[in-house]
Amino acid sequence: MDLKKLEEIPKNYLKEILGSLSKLEKLKKIPFFTGIHFKDAERALERKIETYKSVERDARRVWKIVELSRNDNRPQCRDYIKGIFEDFVDLSGDRLTGEDKSIIAGLGKINGRTVAAIGHNKGKDIKERMIYNFGMGIPQGYRKSQRIMELADRFGFPIVTFIDTPGAYPAIEAEDDGQAGAIAKSISVMFKVKVPIIVVLVGEGGSGGALALAIGNEVAMLENSTYSVISPEGCAAILWKNPSGTKLAARELRLTSGDLLKLKIIDRVIPEPLGGAQNAPERMVKIVKRYVTGALERYVRISGDELKSAKASKFESMGFFNKE
Repeated sequence: MDLKKLEEIPKNYLKEILGSLSKLEKLKKIPFFTGIHFKDAERALERKIETYKSVERDARRVWKIVELSRNDNRPQCRDYIKGIFEDFVDLSGDRLTGEDKSIIAGLGKINGRTVAAIGHNKGKDIKERMIYNFGMGIPQGYRKSQRIMELADRFGFPIVTFIDTPGAYPAIEAEDDGQAGAIAKSISVMFKVKVPIIVVLVGEGGSGGALALAIGNEVAMLENSTYSVISPEGCAAILWKNPSGTKLAARELRLTSGDLLKLKIIDRVIPEPLGGAQNAPERMVKIVKRYVTGALERYVRISGDELKSAKASKFESMGFFNKE
């Protein structure tokens, strides 16, 4: 085996390959072992190295998408609301305990039609991010969104949500306020309403914090957005207790728009300007507006009962695959 290939092996796998080489060298010193066995073992090791290199290349590709989804200069929820809806009015408070500024909710108009718009907002700078809690919702925010969704259902307003969050706020005070229950109730409300729900993932879509606003008749992702049950960092910490596995975790989570479209978790991928949405924010907002307008038109003549039934069937079918 050409030992120069060791220089090309990613550090994540180097320890294992060195261990395999050590075992091979020990076997060679045992009498009566023929050379053909060594050749087979060396070929198997070569294949393993090529596989590891391929996995690492793919992991780096996926990680670039993760980084793009987190880019500070991407348009955020407030940008989309401002660019898509006219006469938008913020509605605040959960009518129980308080207000959560990390979740924006209100009513606006698109082509003369009133629409409820809800979404996460991370903030543009460190001051805003502190105010918006880095886009991590607390129970008050999810209860506020439920209130707006129920209002929209009562008056027949379509609902559009914009997802951009690393996940719901994980602090103990959020749990004490009923974080899990608020997320569960939000999911339940979205299944119950009889108006069209259009979901657009514009950045990160992390865990239950994203899912709480992502039960839609149509779910779309921007090309370089992500959607996963846990962050790559959290996944690596649980599985390997080592941050060096973060990129590999991102690959294994299948969190890109392309992967999720193949898995039928989402319905559509919205293309981004060359290099990512951050390179042309105003153009990106116009692209999303065109998509939202078209999506609302597709559902305008469908009855509430049909919308509710189709939404339930859509999510119940996830996770079942047939091998042809």
